[in-house]
Amino acid sequence: MTARITHLPTAETLSLRARSAPQPQPADEALDSDSLLKGRREILIRHGDRVYRLRHTSNDKLILTK
Repeated sequence: MTARITHLPTAETLSLRARSAPQPQPADEALDSDSLLKGRREILIRHGDRVYRLRHTSNDKLILTK
């Protein structure tokens, strides 16, 4: 029978992870669509390696597509 040893993270490792983890933004912070669109009907938004299209429709709705 073989014993398996498991190493648990130390307080120092956990502290380092907590400092390097991205901090979430408050959910109640809202951006105004006018400040994003700046008078345009459509803008492109880059997120990582993808580009999304945000459109302001004639029905005054916003549509986000890949």
